[in-house]
Amino acid sequence: MIVPDGHPAAFGTAADGDGRSDDAARSAISASLGIPTDWGIVRQVHGSDVAVADTPGHLGEADGIITTRSGLPLAVATADCLPVVLSGPRGVGIAHAGWRGAAAGVVGAVRAALTAAGAPPSRAAVGPGIGPCCFEVGPEVAGRFPGRTGTTTWGTASVDLPGAVTDELDGLEVWQSGACTHHDDAFHSFRRDGTALRQVAVTWLSPA
Repeated sequence: MIVPDGHPAAFGTAADGDGRSDDAARSAISASLGIPTDWGIVRQVHGSDVAVADTPGHLGEADGIITTRSGLPLAVATADCLPVVLSGPRGVGIAHAGWRGAAAGVVGAVRAALTAAGAPPSRAAVGPGIGPCCFEVGPEVAGRFPGRTGTTTWGTASVDLPGAVTDELDGLEVWQSGACTHHDDAFHSFRRDGTALRQVAVTWLSPA
């Protein structure tokens, strides 16, 4: 797990397994982080809906989750999309941000939901995802991200998805992994391998 200093966030690698569906992986991840084994999870649909978690378990269809309950871990799974954690002293949130979710404003929606819950975030952590070096796109996708287009290492049009997500985090203390899941085989990558496997990202609000 990648655990950025000062953030209640952990970003898994392929070796850590998918703690949403693999009980052994979840137990190992939870033990390493000192958090409960009951997590709040969602069915990710590449949108901008945000679920509010008061109890662990499956929270329906959404691509963001928030909670103000201490000791309740939240998790999303990725394999090129970006996991983004937003946190403050009263609450935490997590977003699954692929290009569709990012274009729909899922990160901003998580931030707004935390603020509306009386727990505005002060920090954010952007985990591993596909980088502009490898995120080849067509004009219909590039057009959704003005000012965040570029070129892949092989010379085709790309989008800087981490940069686009960071644009939603103005005013927060932001940590970025910088790892590209496409060219770093420590991570699952759908674009590279067509895999159905995922790594997980987790956040939690520590007890006061």
